[in-house]
Amino acid sequence: MIFRLDERLLFPDPALAEADGLLAIGGDLSAGRLMLAYQNGIFPWYSDDTPILWYSPHERFVLNPATVVISKSMRQVLRSGKFRVTFNTAFAEVIKACSLVPREGQDGTWITGDMMAAYINLHQLGKAHSVEVWQDEALVGGLYGVEVGKVFCGESMFSKVSNASKTALITLCKTGKYSLIDCQVYTEHLESMGAGMIGRDEYMAILRQ
Repeated sequence: MIFRLDERLLFPDPALAEADGLLAIGGDLSAGRLMLAYQNGIFPWYSDDTPILWYSPHERFVLNPATVVISKSMRQVLRSGKFRVTFNTAFAEVIKACSLVPREGQDGTWITGDMMAAYINLHQLGKAHSVEVWQDEALVGGLYGVEVGKVFCGESMFSKVSNASKTALITLCKTGKYSLIDCQVYTEHLESMGAGMIGRDEYMAILRQ
């Protein structure tokens, strides 16, 4: 059963999500609703031609920052100094760049204009953060996500040159701020860096610490 949200600031029990994780439809992207969603392991994922769809997967693809796998070649990249990394200096530019990245098997982007505006608002409230990777003063990679306690809920990343997004992710891991990075969607390259699946109960226990 898919729940239809109204103006009330609440969500159904995430355990009631469909097999694909779809939990609810409708509502809005206000800062209060978004933060309530993330605090309960829920996130929006939809496109311009659908209503707002809210997901809470039964399994989460996550990365433990303490055990991130850094290849020998990637260590050389990090030592080379070819990239400069900053935090929260170009959030709007990062989310815009993420929205333009072609996604395999996906027509268009799920980062709609409304989504960008909502997350920029979260950033201005200190709830959403970005990592920027620069080369010769050009923004060549980065990522953004929402902070919930010690969990960083990663939303998207982009890379215009090889290893830029990996540099952003590894640098985020090395800050020591987070006990878990929620990657949401499985990818082979994140798996190669140590990411794996955990169940909702384990994820929620970490989220609520």
